[in-house]
Amino acid sequence: MGEQESISVCGTDCSACYCFGQMCNGCNACEGKVFHAPKGQACPIYDCVKNTKSMQHCGQCGEVPCKIWLATRDPKYTDEEFQKNVAARVQMLRKE
Repeated sequence: MGEQESISVCGTDCSACYCFGQMCNGCNACEGKVFHAPKGQACPIYDCVKNTKSMQHCGQCGEVPCKIWLATRDPKYTDEEFQKNVAARVQMLRKE
C-alpha cells in the first residue's frame, strides 16, 4: 500500500495506527466504516467529505478543520496534542 492509499480523507496516516491490519484496513479500504463508528455507518468525517460533498479529501473543503473534526476528537489526546494532530493532518491534506 502506497502512502497515498494509506492517507485517509481527514489526513490521518492509517498505516501508522495500532489498529491497522488488525482491527482495520484503513478508512479508504472500508469506505469510512471503521470499527469505532456505529455499526454499518461511516465515520462522520468520511461521510461528509465523500458521501455528502463528493470530494476526495477534507483538504478540498474550505471549512477544514470543521466542527465535525472537533466533535470526533480522540479522547486520549490532551488539548495540546489534539491541536498538533489537527495541524499535522491539515498540512498532510494540503500536500495532496
